[in-house]
Amino acid sequence: MSDINELTKKIIAFRNARDWKQFHNPKDLALSLVLEASEVLEHFQWKNGKELEKYIKENKKEISHELADTLYWLLTISHDLKIDLKKAFNEKMKINSQKYPVLKFKGRSEKYNKL
Repeated sequence: MSDINELTKKIIAFRNARDWKQFHNPKDLALSLVLEASEVLEHFQWKNGKELEKYIKENKKEISHELADTLYWLLTISHDLKIDLKKAFNEKMKINSQKYPVLKFKGRSEKYNKL
């Protein structure tokens, strides 16, 4: 958790130094999160198999930067909405464990309500 807190402090300090809080409402933060996640997807669009493997090896740094941008917005919105991500993550994993018990879903890709 301390890593998340340290990253969040860096992000908020970065934002505050630039006086950008005024632009950060929940809607626009969520939009920014989705836009950055879409930039991650662009790296994989229309590629499969060996081509995809080669692309990932050659573009890992760019992909990592897009993932970092996504993390930036995730941590920013969770900070501003006062959401404890560690707690939320653990709660959600408990819910997922109940929805997707190992014995019923191991090796299967169906959604919980379709099996």
